[in-house]
Amino acid sequence: MVQPGDEEEATGLKNTYSPFGIPLHSKPVDLQHENTVAMTNTLCIPAVFCLPPLTGPLLFPNTDSDARDHCANERTFLSYLRLSIYMSVVAIAIVMSFHLKTQPSRFELRMAKPLGIIFWCLSVACLALGLGNYMKTVNKYSRRAAIVQTGWKTQSVLTVVAISIVGVCVLFLATNSKRY
Repeated sequence: MVQPGDEEEATGLKNTYSPFGIPLHSKPVDLQHENTVAMTNTLCIPAVFCLPPLTGPLLFPNTDSDARDHCANERTFLSYLRLSIYMSVVAIAIVMSFHLKTQPSRFELRMAKPLGIIFWCLSVACLALGLGNYMKTVNKYSRRAAIVQTGWKTQSVLTVVAISIVGVCVLFLATNSKRY
């Protein structure tokens, strides 16, 4: 007898997820089944983002603290995405020489485009870093081998971002103090 809430298990896997209202309804990718098939064939486990169907949701077996770890990984990616969006907005504001009260000086106009390009490149680097970390961690979750740690790439990109932000703040304060 089927208990309430067990309808999906009784009928098999079914996807009702529809991104942006597009009726794709592709079958979910069951990673527990993929891992057992890969281990019995003594093949290396493929990247979970490349398993067909590409638009299907990934289903992980929820043992131990997997759901909590996966949600934490998603939040970390969203933080990288938010930082990237903030930096791209700052890049656009710098290039447009956005001022509320006064006209920009010649020095500010000359420095606007290079600083905007630097911030735009750092924005893309943060987005790529966040996406790479997210995909690498999800692939490790599928193999049950995820280790939460930071690497030299993450440290170096975030150090360059921090130094750039502090340097531009000092530059803006120095040019603003000469004006008065």
